[in-house]
Amino acid sequence: MLFNSLPFILVFAPLVISIYWCLAGRENARLWFLVLASIAFYGYWNIAHVPLLVLSLGANWLAAGVFARADRDLTELADRVNPPYDQCVMSGLRSRRIARRSRTRKTVIAVSAIGGNLSVLAFYKYLAFFAATLNQTIGSDFHVTPAELPLGISFFTFHHIIYWVDLQRGQAPFYRLRDYALYIVNFPQILAGPLVRNREIVPQFRLDPWRDGWDERLGRGITLFSIGLAKKAFLADSLATTATEIFAKAGRAPLTCLEAWNGCLSFAFQIYFDFSGYSDMAIGLALMLGMVLPLNFDIPYRAVNLREFWRRWHITLSFFLRDYVYIPLGGSRSGPTRQMFALAATMALGGLWHGAGWTFVLWGLLHGVGLAVCALWQRCLPPLPRPLGWALTLVFVFVGWVLFRAGTLEAAGGMLAGMSGAGGLGQFGAWRTLVIAAAVALLGPSSVQASATMAPRATWAAVSALVIVTALFKIGGGGYEFIYFQF
Repeated sequence: MLFNSLPFILVFAPLVISIYWCLAGRENARLWFLVLASIAFYGYWNIAHVPLLVLSLGANWLAAGVFARADRDLTELADRVNPPYDQCVMSGLRSRRIARRSRTRKTVIAVSAIGGNLSVLAFYKYLAFFAATLNQTIGSDFHVTPAELPLGISFFTFHHIIYWVDLQRGQAPFYRLRDYALYIVNFPQILAGPLVRNREIVPQFRLDPWRDGWDERLGRGITLFSIGLAKKAFLADSLATTATEIFAKAGRAPLTCLEAWNGCLSFAFQIYFDFSGYSDMAIGLALMLGMVLPLNFDIPYRAVNLREFWRRWHITLSFFLRDYVYIPLGGSRSGPTRQMFALAATMALGGLWHGAGWTFVLWGLLHGVGLAVCALWQRCLPPLPRPLGWALTLVFVFVGWVLFRAGTLEAAGGMLAGMSGAGGLGQFGAWRTLVIAAAVALLGPSSVQASATMAPRATWAAVSALVIVTALFKIGGGGYEFIYFQF
């Protein structure tokens, strides 16, 4: 079910949110209802994928229970008062052996659980890609039929991994099934994020939706949802048509310079408003349920360097890659050479996470190299003037989107050749929506800033209602799928 569809906006969201608020005084019933509603939301897209989601959820929770028992045994052992050394040396030795076994058991459980989650993700998302790459490399003939990719598998798999790493680090407790299930399946975030850490959201589940400030949260939630819907319906979906046509042509025929740049810019602003629109809608829906999700998008096209861009674009994924990949690989603590390697490897994995294709890997490597150059520049040279830094960053990001969107290296090459002028100047084509999109992205306030400054008044309620109704007429029976659903 799409956030930008009639069934969701007219039936699912009003019904679920209303029942949730009616159950506000009954915590257990309220949260279990939201779990079941979220699973129904997920199954609406393809009910055949619900068993995988439920099995993944159950297996991880049961394994976490085994981990918690091992952790409890170790804690109880540490709390015991050992006899004096001169009375019982063997007792202390035995305790240390038991402690080592318990710690080893915990590590094995956590590593096995993370490996199991990654294996499931690899089977559905990467097995066919790896087989095709192996066939091209060594001339083998492995035939693997690509499995249908379950919607949101990357996001709920990463939520499992976040929990396991935090559990191993002692930063997360063992949750009851209800709370863990809702952490994984909560419908505002399950399909395309934000990637939420358990300690950020689980404590909010027990909070009464009617607590102080409920009207402000509800009003901001509706406002953010309407802003996100407008971004998706009026900007992202309109730009999608131009971008799709030009990128499809790039794989078949030469492109003129202005035509190629039209396609590049159309996709750059399409993905901007598609993803920021989804993030606004997800955060808005959570606010309507009385929950606060972390900021995931902060006007990134105004960044003056690449590091700042990644602090503003898909913020929760950037934090995940930083904390769970980049820092364990050495980060900036082990000298510039190790930092360059860590940046390149982290971004290559980030590119592969976005899709099973060499264009995604190259896109990630491109950003890894760009981040490495940015880090070296900041370490050794004075900063560029802000306008120049902004312009270089924007051009770098826009050119990188060609690899991200092209699908094949041939199509990417055709786009880049056209953008360089190899096909002549040509004509730009449709530009009005692109100009409006650029003005909103580069000049207007962020959605969170806008919603925070709008006082709860009847005027803003009427404006939000008008936006939603107009968007419903625009999308009709259904809009374009969100780009990040394919990841």
